[in-house]
Amino acid sequence: MKSTHSLALALAIACGSAAAADTKQSMLFDEIPIGSWSTSAELGAITTSGNTVGTSVTGKIDARQELDDWSNQYIFSGYFKEDETTNDDGQKIRERSAERFSASAKAAYKLMADHEKLFVLASHVNDKFGAYTKYSTLAVGHGSRWYQSSDKSVDVEVGPGYFSGTNDTGESEHGLTVRGAAAMKWKISQSAMFTQTVSVERGTSNTHSIAETALSTKINGTMQMKAAFSARNDTRVPDDKKNTDTQTSLTLVYSF
Repeated sequence: MKSTHSLALALAIACGSAAAADTKQSMLFDEIPIGSWSTSAELGAITTSGNTVGTSVTGKIDARQELDDWSNQYIFSGYFKEDETTNDDGQKIRERSAERFSASAKAAYKLMADHEKLFVLASHVNDKFGAYTKYSTLAVGHGSRWYQSSDKSVDVEVGPGYFSGTNDTGESEHGLTVRGAAAMKWKISQSAMFTQTVSVERGTSNTHSIAETALSTKINGTMQMKAAFSARNDTRVPDDKKNTDTQTSLTLVYSF
């Protein structure tokens, strides 16, 4: 009887430990319950006055939906910058020097293994002052989790795609691509998360790359402060354009 009680106690402790571990993993990687949504909205703004007068605003909405067989994600982001200058007549005018909007939608079908998915991704970027004023991508492929520990995870995607773009000179480009992407999360502490994302689309005429490095710190249960550095690179650009655009931002993120 005593051994039976000991066995029951051991099983209870083991089950409790497993449940606690599952809960910890769910909290660590912000897994979304089946049948629900998780949405975050971030906003940052800078206004300068004095010798330099201008305004810049950046924002992003990231909505994720988790179903029994599907994981869906919708992202919309925007950035613009206006500067006050003086024209030849001595009048002060405001000119927009940056204007970029992007949207993407991804649907991923869950396979039998954990974190194994087949996905389809569509994205579009309008960048008025960029090397490519318009850039659209349609891609399919396979995604998996390559690494996971108690505080880190690495997810990888790869697959073929198709792109269509218009560069600054008005020239249109299109063709097949091979796309690869990776996302790393590192929970530094209970209130701080480091993330690194990168995607590369290699085509016959251009290689298009996007990367973001970010550090987020919780303010309370729904608010975070996020510092990020992002870069966009194209190997083929008009002569008067640079290959790489970068952006450093500090934003408030609200999750609901």
